[in-house]
Amino acid sequence: MSISGLGLILFLTFHMAMNAVALFSGEGYNMVCEFLGANWYALVATVGLAALVVVHIVYAFILQIQNRKARGNQRYAVTAKPKGVEWASQNMLVLGIIVILGLALHLVHFWSKMQLTEILGGHEALVYEGLVIAPTNGAALIAYNFSQPLIVVLYVVWLAAIWFHLSHGFWSALHTIGWNGKNWIKRLECISNVYTTIIVLGFIAVPIFFFVQSLMDPNFVVEYIKSTLG
Repeated sequence: MSISGLGLILFLTFHMAMNAVALFSGEGYNMVCEFLGANWYALVATVGLAALVVVHIVYAFILQIQNRKARGNQRYAVTAKPKGVEWASQNMLVLGIIVILGLALHLVHFWSKMQLTEILGGHEALVYEGLVIAPTNGAALIAYNFSQPLIVVLYVVWLAAIWFHLSHGFWSALHTIGWNGKNWIKRLECISNVYTTIIVLGFIAVPIFFFVQSLMDPNFVVEYIKSTLG
């Protein structure tokens, strides 16, 4: 579970850096989207990523079951939070479920309209105000989706859950694979919190930026999509 978790953290780092491009250049972001479309190497990476997610989820439930069996009825004896135990560490499964639900939301809003549409041979991800958005036009999809308040709120909640999940999971994974010296444990916790915060803030910046732009200018989404169409 630790190794799969670290692999997913590396992916999130890449994905956050990729998304950050949209803050500066829609054209640049679409170049990245085209490069990572239905090309063979992107498909191989997608399958590998899906495998990591499945492994991580399966082991999460296995470990949860093993922990409950090990504790037996003793899990009901004490309800107070043990001293020094993080809230996130006691709620990793719940946080994980929220993360999975957010992932499903993300797949519906973006992956299904981009890479999946390309795989199926489609040429239209979305039609908005008469404007046809291609599967490789990720910048237009970002502008459209993140102009809607409900979607933005759901994404922020999802990303908050990711922060709690990673803030504990990152240093815990490093600890599990052997980086567990007493002198390093507090340093790992600090590094994990800082790194996780950078990743999550990088993700949150995109929906917030585009939502604010759409609030300031009612025509922003249409004009932005037109600009991505050349």
